[in-house]
Amino acid sequence: MKYQFSNCGKLLEICKKNKLPISQVAIRREMELFGKSKPLVRNKMKEVRNAMWHAIQKGIKTTTKSKYGLVGTSAGKVYAGVKKSGSMLHSKVAIRAMAYALATTEQNARMGRIVAFPTAGGSGVVPGVLFSTFEHMKSSKRKMLNALFTASAIGIAVLEHDGTISAAKAGCQAEVGVGTAMAAAGVTEMREGTPEQCVNAAALALKNMLGLACDPLGGLVEVPCVKRNAIGASIALAASDMSMLGVESFVPMDEVVEAMMNISATMNESIRETALGGLAITPTGFRVREKMGLPPVPKEYLKKTPTKKCGNCKGCN
Repeated sequence: MKYQFSNCGKLLEICKKNKLPISQVAIRREMELFGKSKPLVRNKMKEVRNAMWHAIQKGIKTTTKSKYGLVGTSAGKVYAGVKKSGSMLHSKVAIRAMAYALATTEQNARMGRIVAFPTAGGSGVVPGVLFSTFEHMKSSKRKMLNALFTASAIGIAVLEHDGTISAAKAGCQAEVGVGTAMAAAGVTEMREGTPEQCVNAAALALKNMLGLACDPLGGLVEVPCVKRNAIGASIALAASDMSMLGVESFVPMDEVVEAMMNISATMNESIRETALGGLAITPTGFRVREKMGLPPVPKEYLKKTPTKKCGNCKGCN
């Protein structure tokens, strides 16, 4: 099949051979794979875009907390920072991107309707980055849609290259990490970057999320997931800027994906969505477990750590 690709390298080959941006290869792949017309494929993505925007708008305006009160008020606070950008270190586009990412993931925590792009846990980065840049650049709806197709192509390439978007398999690097890579590529195409610049931006973004644990308090997709999406949005914008300015990832995207999977093989199950390690077993994490009525963390996951009173000889380990 002409437009099928098994990794980012193959994707770039197709783009070069057919003189097409990534978005158009993604559209043609969908048409070829499922026998759909181009208008039908684009209309389906419009539904995705509209659902994303609805979640953002509702999330920005809502201050209702999630069931256990862990999240729900951050999006509005950060969005207010757009008007205070003169006193902020980030630009308006970055602050808005973080606010939109928070809005989306807080809606998810409230059991609101969101788009799992690529997953519910990593659902805030792509819409946060793309809608913020769309507004900032006063871009066309067509470019916005194309950016979503480009982002989706990166996600497909990751999966086709034996990667994953599951935190249960590879930690948060696979959810917020891959979402950040997708956003970086999508926004780079929106800015009229080349296919090579888009994939390079994805590599720069994912490289800096490698090794990220999935350690949600109480097993809920709330803390630290919600705020990680906001930070991911900031990283995606930085990666896009660097790529557009000519900074190249020394390690190509496909090898970054391979590295992610190699890292996942060494990850203990305690930091792969089980809530048995990392932030989930801090004193705050224990309080959340107790509030939720969850059983105590098994002793084998509770390693002793040196205190200021000891000689730090590691003998207790």
